Amino acid sequence: MISYKDAGVDIDAGNEFVNAIKPFVKATQTPHVLGGIGSFSGAVRLPAGYKKPAILGATDGVGTKLRLAIDARKFDGVGQDLVAMCVNDLICNFAEPLFFLDYYATAKLEIADAKEVVKSIAEGCKLARCALIGGETAEMPSMYEKGDFDLAGFAVGIAEEDEIDRSKFVREGDVLIALPSSGLHSNGFSLARKVVAELGLKFDDKVDGRALIDVLLEPTRIYVGDFLNLKDKIHALAHITGGGIVENLPRVFPEGLGAKIDRAAIRTPEIFKIIAQKVEPAEMMRTFNMGVGMIVVAPKENADFVLANTDGYIIGEVVKGQGAQLV
Repeated sequence: MISYKDAGVDIDAGNEFVNAIKPFVKATQTPHVLGGIGSFSGAVRLPAGYKKPAILGATDGVGTKLRLAIDARKFDGVGQDLVAMCVNDLICNFAEPLFFLDYYATAKLEIADAKEVVKSIAEGCKLARCALIGGETAEMPSMYEKGDFDLAGFAVGIAEEDEIDRSKFVREGDVLIALPSSGLHSNGFSLARKVVAELGLKFDDKVDGRALIDVLLEPTRIYVGDFLNLKDKIHALAHITGGGIVENLPRVFPEGLGAKIDRAAIRTPEIFKIIAQKVEPAEMMRTFNMGVGMIVVAPKENADFVLANTDGYIIGEVVKGQGAQLV
């Protein structure tokens, strides 16, 4: 007779894994969580105090940054990447993250590796001030090569219905303030990996005094804390992901308004300059964040508050027109 384990799926390993990650999950729990890990679904109560509450959802993955992490056997940051890519989208619609779920799919469940990934997801959830209320682990030996795995994440947040569309708040003359990225975040890695290979760079080559692999795998910054501190002082947020500044910033503008950005004001880390040796400037700007992970759109009278309470700096302003013009 053939068992499920003979076919490549180990139920006992799955159960062992669930027990191993329970402390990490528990550490993310908030007062809104109902019940604990192990039920058929996760549950949270809605926070009080909202007049017209709306529920928002965001989903994403880590992309081919995972390929680098797997090749380097370095999994202590990809979970934070996963959380960040979802919650950083939520806050652009002024939603406060409530909870997060993950999906981990692999050829064979390696408990130590998966445990490190989920620990990183839990750390990301704590930074995002949301609860990890569940997830799914799938062993699929016919779908993945041995040693490979993939991640997807799902975040849910809550916002006032009238505050979701930020474009109606943006005005001509608003100041554009860049919040620095922690690195490449989780976009453009197919191009970055190709450039690194063509340049003949090695994982342990130094970039600004750090190993190249550590620079490339630096976890995506989570901006939830910044959002909560600034919420009442700003008009909009733009998460700079795939498409770069030129494609993401215009998403927060109403008809007739655009951005004038001082290209020289953008503080670009060394890793982007290395990649730019093989990539045209326009392609760099529409593929990578170039050192800007989030752009705050703030009224002029509140710009000093934003600058004093973040590590942000001014890169431009809102003007009549359309799109994002770099000058």
